[in-house]
Amino acid sequence: MTGRAFTLALIQTNAMAEVADNVAFVTAQVRAAHRDGARFVLTPETTGLMAPNSAALFERTRPEAEDTALAAFRALAAELGIVLLIGSLAIKVAPDRLANRSFLIGPDGGIQARYDKIHMFDVDLPGGESYRESRNYQPGAQAVLADLPWGRLGMTVCYDLRFAHLYRALARAGADFLSVPSAFTRQTGEAHWHILLRARAIETGCFVFAPAQCGRHANNRETYGHSLVVSPWGEVLADGGAAPGVTLARIAPEAVAEARARIPAWAGDQCFTPPETVSRATQDDGVEPAISA
Repeated sequence: MTGRAFTLALIQTNAMAEVADNVAFVTAQVRAAHRDGARFVLTPETTGLMAPNSAALFERTRPEAEDTALAAFRALAAELGIVLLIGSLAIKVAPDRLANRSFLIGPDGGIQARYDKIHMFDVDLPGGESYRESRNYQPGAQAVLADLPWGRLGMTVCYDLRFAHLYRALARAGADFLSVPSAFTRQTGEAHWHILLRARAIETGCFVFAPAQCGRHANNRETYGHSLVVSPWGEVLADGGAAPGVTLARIAPEAVAEARARIPAWAGDQCFTPPETVSRATQDDGVEPAISA
C-alpha cells in the first residue's frame, strides 16, 4: 500500500429501463465527481439497466464486446484519467443467461478486473416482495482481488454482503478496500444495510465502498440508497442519503494498518478456510473474461 491519500466518489443512481439515459446520467455525475477531485469513482449494481421484466432485460443486454454502456464508460475513464468501478452491468453470456458483472476500468480505459456476482438474490420478503436472480443470471465462481494505485481492492456485489466468509477471504488474500456496489431493497436496506457494511469493515480491517441504487425503478422495485463509505474501524465516513447524486470522501490508506494493529482479529482465525478461490486480476484487452465464471 502506498499510503497516499486520495479522493473517492460514489455515484448514487435511480436506473431505469433505457440504457442510454442511464449512461448519460452516470456520465454527468462522474464528470462532476472528477471536477471535485475524485480519482477513484464507483457506481452501483445494475448501473446500465433496471428493466421492467425478463423479456425487456434480455432484449436490451449484449455480450461484453458489444455492450454500449461498457464502451462508453471505458472511454470516459480514459478521457478523465481516473479509475472507474462500474458496479455491475448485465452481460449476456448465453442466449438465456446473463452475468451480473462488475468492471474495474483503469485510467487508460482498459479493463483491469472483472467480477461476476457469486451469491444470487433469491428471496421472499414480508409484504409479498419476491426476487429470483438465478432465473436470469448465472453465479460467478471466483472472488477477485485487483491492484489500485493506493492498495488492493476486493470486488463484491450487493447480496454478497451477507456472506462474511467472502470478505474474510479477500482480506486474508491482501485486500485493503472492499467494493460493494448494490441495489438493496428499501425494506432490507432499512433493516440491515448500515449494520452489515460496518460489520464487514470491522471484521476485515478494510475500507468499504458501497455505491447504491435509490428510489423506485421501472420494474416497480424500490431501492434504499444511502451509498456508504466506511472506515476500517467501522466509522461511516460518508452517507449518500436517499436521492441520486455524488458522495465524496477522502481516503487515508494507512488507516487499514492502524485498525488492524489495534484489533488484529481479522488475521487470527487459524481455523478459517476460504471457500472461494481468490483470483488476482490482470489487465487485458477487454474482450475475453480474465476470470472464470
